[in-house]
Amino acid sequence: MRKLIDTGVIRGFRAVVDPASLGLDHVAFTEVKLSDTREEALSAFNAAVRELPEVEECHMIASSFDYLLKVRTADVRRYRMVLGEKISSLPHVASTSTFVAMETVKDASS
Repeated sequence: MRKLIDTGVIRGFRAVVDPASLGLDHVAFTEVKLSDTREEALSAFNAAVRELPEVEECHMIASSFDYLLKVRTADVRRYRMVLGEKISSLPHVASTSTFVAMETVKDASS
């Protein structure tokens, strides 16, 4: 185990928390399209999105949009607030589109 840690194969340990027990039952996936995709704009977006605790995951995507976010909140009302006040205000965000998860069938992190 020590060798795996020392060589970087194991990067850390974490507790797996049940989000529902914290009242965080709502999961949405948000497509984000940026108005500018030059390196400086991407870096600004990346830095800002890392500061949002509601965003569990952020992936740069090769598609008709630029990023896919996994956003976890208590309910759709809270999600609307996060989308309207936080995500839409991130640097260079031109538009968003939301997909609400009805059920998580597989989650490798649990």
